[in-house]
Amino acid sequence: MVATSIWQTLAEHPEFIAMLTIPPVTAFVTWVHVWMALKMLFYPIKFRGIRIPNFPFFGLPGIGWQGIVPRKAGKISGVIVDQTLSKLGSLDEFFQAMEPEQMAAFITEAIDKNLESLIDEIMLERSETLWRNLPYALKRRLYTQAHQELPAIMQSLVTDLTYHVEDLVDMRQMIVNKMESDRRLMVNMFLKVGQKEIDFIWHISALVGLIFGIIQMFIFLVVPQHWTVPFFAAVWGLLTNWIAIWMVFNPVQPRFITYVKLFARGKTFPFIKLQLPHMAKFRWQGGFMKRQEEVSEVFAEIVVTDLVTLENIMNEMMYGEQAAQTRELMKSHLYQMLESPVVSATLRIGLGRREFGQLKNTIIDKSITATMVPMRDPKLNESRASKIFGLFRDRIRALSPDEFQNLLRPAFHEDEMTLIVLGGLTGFLAGWLHLVLVFFPAMQ
Repeated sequence: MVATSIWQTLAEHPEFIAMLTIPPVTAFVTWVHVWMALKMLFYPIKFRGIRIPNFPFFGLPGIGWQGIVPRKAGKISGVIVDQTLSKLGSLDEFFQAMEPEQMAAFITEAIDKNLESLIDEIMLERSETLWRNLPYALKRRLYTQAHQELPAIMQSLVTDLTYHVEDLVDMRQMIVNKMESDRRLMVNMFLKVGQKEIDFIWHISALVGLIFGIIQMFIFLVVPQHWTVPFFAAVWGLLTNWIAIWMVFNPVQPRFITYVKLFARGKTFPFIKLQLPHMAKFRWQGGFMKRQEEVSEVFAEIVVTDLVTLENIMNEMMYGEQAAQTRELMKSHLYQMLESPVVSATLRIGLGRREFGQLKNTIIDKSITATMVPMRDPKLNESRASKIFGLFRDRIRALSPDEFQNLLRPAFHEDEMTLIVLGGLTGFLAGWLHLVLVFFPAMQ
């Protein structure tokens, strides 16, 4: 009876048809502007627009747009390391789990294959005349000596690097540098980890928009003022983005709500079946937190294949901020080879003290380059990744909900207000167009 009375009141309104368009239009516009906001969160990777020096708005270099995540890759990745990765363990622990003894054997084998050509390259660069005129028998003795000493030197070197990894590598800086140099990696990481949540935000927005549209229709019935159309469209735009993001992460801690369960879901048709009424508990928690088990697998895979990799760790050691300290450590091991009687006597006599000292620096430079070649080998990196994958996965699963949300939350939190305001502006523009295209013609 009440529903009939409401419908009759609506049907008698002079702008009845225009009013009926409010719910579907609001649902569609909300769906579109949330999709646009999510896209603007991640894309474009690089700034698109007109660059203007000292442009004062949104931290952009000019009039245009760059996705919030790629634009603030350094800051966001720093938050992820501080809030999450730092709680999973130390770099020393991860490096130990990669089994340095096997790494040393792999590196030794790779360098040993090219050791003689490496020695030739070093000597020709430092003293071509000496090396070309040196009898082959003497060269052969130098090669043999290097082959014999290489395994022990590399084993002790890798052991020492492992022992000092925390001093030589800043994990936070390593990951931030990686993310800033490859901003697409940051975007792909968030999309892999949070794709279901992003899709949820997008699709739930249409339902939320439809509900708000119905409310707005009745507001217009009570307050038949045309300004209410764009005004409330802006309000719904603000609220929809906020509600959608809130639902992904809240509540952080699970809350269990008791209810009477009347149906059961089945895997075959009919998918919903009646059952005897009984009390059940509904777990109310943010969608992302509910997927901790699943996300742990995905994020652990990203960490071990793209972030905390053997190549990245060694690259930071050799070329990062502590590279000078790494060189000093390598000197203490590699110079042992030069101190053997055969090598020392031959080179000191042939080169002289000054050239012999410069040769040492060349050896370090070439050794760093030679060492990094096997470190970039995909097979070695994949095998080391498999050693620490389970460690990362299990520790991500063990994170508290407050800690776990920080895997995805920084992407939205960094400029969440921008996304919400954008929803309001888009809603206002859509409401104004709706007014002009539908309501004004209906009045004529």
